Amino acid sequence: MAKLVFGMNQSLDGYVDHTAFAPDPILFRHFIEATQRQAGSVYGRHMYEIMRYWDDDHPEWDADRRAFAAAWRNQPKWVASRSLKSVGPNASLVDGDLEGAIRKLKAERDGEIEVAGPDLARSLTDLGLIDEYVIYLHPVVLGHGRPYFAGPRPPLRLMANDRIGEDVIRLVYVPA
Repeated sequence: MAKLVFGMNQSLDGYVDHTAFAPDPILFRHFIEATQRQAGSVYGRHMYEIMRYWDDDHPEWDADRRAFAAAWRNQPKWVASRSLKSVGPNASLVDGDLEGAIRKLKAERDGEIEVAGPDLARSLTDLGLIDEYVIYLHPVVLGHGRPYFAGPRPPLRLMANDRIGEDVIRLVYVPA
């Protein structure tokens, strides 16, 4: 049975914003290795559209960016959206019963499946489907933006923490 893991970079004040801060090379390498190990990713429309950046090669990319793109392209993706009519390579559209589709996915797969995006994570949290929350805490204060938890914060229990690179703390929680 697969495990659903919602993980994102977060500011000290609880916001996620891919344009406000980026992973350092050590954290980026961690993300490459994690993506290579994952059994797939579940996206909401907005986050999927952001991640589609990795579908196209860019001449300015270094070896790590090419490695991340290859890992991302290789893994299966499921996109929960009522507005999209099609999705890109190695992706499937989930446009109906989200709960049924994700329960089936968890039952049929093994390994870790990433959940990407706070709105989708809220829906899956409300359904009791997220098995683990991973916060990559950056020493940045944004003061506004999209919060990591898009809805009420679920009761959580800290399972692990470690430092990645110079400035980021990874916090791993499970539902309490």
